[in-house]
Amino acid sequence: MFSFKVNNNLQKRMIDYYETKSQPITRLQVWEAYLKVRRNRGSMGLDGMSWEELDKNRDNQLYKLWNRLSSGSYFPPPVKEVVIKKRGGGKRKLGIPTILDRIAQEVVRVQLDRKVEPLFHKNSYGYRKGHNAHQAVREATRQALQYNWAIDLDIKGFFDTIDHNLLIKAVTHYCKDKWVLLYVKRWLKAGILQENGILTDRLTGTPQGGVISPLLANIFLHVVFDKWMEKHYPEKPFERYADDIIIHCKTEKQAKFVMAVLQNRMRACKLQLHPGKTKVVHFRGESQKKYPRSLDFLGFTLRIQMVRTKVGLKLMTTCVISNKSKSSVMAKFRAMKIHKMRISIEGVSAKLNPIIRGIINYYCKFWSGHTNRLWHQLNIRLIKWVKWEKNLSIRSAIRWLREKYKSRPNLFPHWALVCP
Repeated sequence: MFSFKVNNNLQKRMIDYYETKSQPITRLQVWEAYLKVRRNRGSMGLDGMSWEELDKNRDNQLYKLWNRLSSGSYFPPPVKEVVIKKRGGGKRKLGIPTILDRIAQEVVRVQLDRKVEPLFHKNSYGYRKGHNAHQAVREATRQALQYNWAIDLDIKGFFDTIDHNLLIKAVTHYCKDKWVLLYVKRWLKAGILQENGILTDRLTGTPQGGVISPLLANIFLHVVFDKWMEKHYPEKPFERYADDIIIHCKTEKQAKFVMAVLQNRMRACKLQLHPGKTKVVHFRGESQKKYPRSLDFLGFTLRIQMVRTKVGLKLMTTCVISNKSKSSVMAKFRAMKIHKMRISIEGVSAKLNPIIRGIINYYCKFWSGHTNRLWHQLNIRLIKWVKWEKNLSIRSAIRWLREKYKSRPNLFPHWALVCP
């Protein structure tokens, strides 16, 4: 653990280690934040400082950061804007803070999280310890069998349009620590260096990519949506993962009414429902108007259908990888140009296996059969690699890969699901 330039007397070191100034931030908090952020790694920010550079002069850098934080003189630098493609099309803007700023955010995030985490709604699953996307999907699957109707809610540009005054009001309601509010306000006002090199002020929103942004977003929607639903429509269950929301209703009339009042609620909180993505879903039953019979949630498609089981046909909610997710996975494999890799089969395995395991761990959590077509496509790409690398015909390449499967069936994780 870094010393912060204190003498060798143990008692003096411990006193210094927990020392605070005008703001009650200790050196221990900064050190713990450093360890947490370092585990998550992440790219460098606007200052160009890498983790290797920080670690070369770690003690001095962390001391300076603590000194500024604890004296109230820390002002966050602008974030670096990075634009990435969204899975469903379009672009998403990320704001990448500097490494030291991420450490500072983690210090404040931990303190704020202690205050608000016990208050969050049980069906809020995003960015919370002990909660995850699979829990949200499982609950949505269960509720879809109980309720024939659902509202698939999409907030247009949520992270970019959060009103700062309303957000500060929500944070202040749950946390009275002045130093937390001081730095939250400063992070909200920190500028953005756009990709074109223009520095702009941020008037609304909290940038995705920041350490504290997910928690601030959760606090905002806890007030705007969770508590509001709990107060006005406690009989309507919902699942929320950040700004991905499903609300369950008994009838068409209920679904249309709740969606209408939610539009007013969001408008009052300076948010807007996406007109093309927010929709009423009719899982089963009859209706005069035609509605979608399925919805996409966190990379899965949920629908009600008859499924053949050991005891016969049974009405169940099926949960399969969505078409968007499937296209995204295949695009990733295409971009890798597997057939052009001039390396051994073990080298190909080393490059592909982390991606394959990630796909299996996420999309095969409930069952794996719905991903079989994906693995067939990947095996075809591996056969194409064999054909190019070994200069074989298609039949000979298939035979070669099958022999490799027989001798080393664990070479690729997906071979346990679909063999070549």
